[in-house]
Amino acid sequence: MYEQITRNRRASWLLAGLVVAILAVLGFAIGYAAVGGTQGGLGLLGVFGVVAIVWSVIGYYSGDKMVLAVSGARKVTHADEPRLFNVVEEMTIAAGLPKAPAVYLLEDPAPNAFATGRDPEHASIAVTRGLLERLDREQLQGVVAHEMSHIRNYDIRFQTLVGVLVGMIALVADFFLRWSFWGGAGRRRGGGSGGDQGQAIFMVVALVLAFLAPLAAYAVQFAVSRRRESLADASAVELTRNPLGLARALHAIAADPRPLKSANRATAHLYIENPLKKTKEAAGIFDTHPPVRQRIAVLLEMAHVGPEALEQGRAPQAAADPSSPSPVTPTAPGASPSADAPRPPVPPT
Repeated sequence: MYEQITRNRRASWLLAGLVVAILAVLGFAIGYAAVGGTQGGLGLLGVFGVVAIVWSVIGYYSGDKMVLAVSGARKVTHADEPRLFNVVEEMTIAAGLPKAPAVYLLEDPAPNAFATGRDPEHASIAVTRGLLERLDREQLQGVVAHEMSHIRNYDIRFQTLVGVLVGMIALVADFFLRWSFWGGAGRRRGGGSGGDQGQAIFMVVALVLAFLAPLAAYAVQFAVSRRRESLADASAVELTRNPLGLARALHAIAADPRPLKSANRATAHLYIENPLKKTKEAAGIFDTHPPVRQRIAVLLEMAHVGPEALEQGRAPQAAADPSSPSPVTPTAPGASPSADAPRPPVPPT
């Protein structure tokens, strides 16, 4: 598992490097075409570099606050949601995090959840009201463990920084295209020595790049997102030793047809399952998540059970008892053994 995490981080950073390369090529091409020559290309590339650094710093320190504000999440306390807080505390111990993340609630009936922040000491987990009402304790543990895995693996910081760079590529490309269509390109060619043919060709190249660069950047970002969602599922099983709990949770979330009202394309990749409710058998290059059926199939294989297990052995009474014991940390504060408490299957190791 740790080797898989290391490989995932390496591959993700390589993809992030590709996003930076896309930004660099786009910046040089626009500078060469709009400003003029190699000097103009390098000059504008330098400007983009400074802006990217400043933008990344802002996103690094304020990205989580923006996401929580856009989603309409409100911070809750242990007194507000004791069952949720107990599960968060248990998974914090299981994940070995230095402190429990802040807990937020979205008053939305659609079941879903996400994590955000820059590191394990500055992280937050947000869940919807629908998730708390629909899932039993074992399922909730699976979802929280999935989000804890994102925090432990630094996915939340990585996705924030990549998202900032991808957003900058989209804005730069959009600005250049608008400038070109408003006549900037024609004025630039007209102001040269008879309309230099080489620069005219480079202008066409820059326009093509401005069209394609955002698409390529988004494709890379979503590839990273799909890879990290799959890894978070596996890491969640490592924490709970209960793949069936997470499989049932994903099944319940996917079965709810309601889209999340506050979700949008910019934040969809953060959630445990696509909040826009577009179900597919296979993932496309612009999908933020692997197909939920594929994720569930992998988890069922880990649990050595068939699809029929998704509808069997539910324990809804656990949702009504905040002090019910955890299969992960039975000695956690506030937990007490119970003879009739349901126990999840433990996969062989």
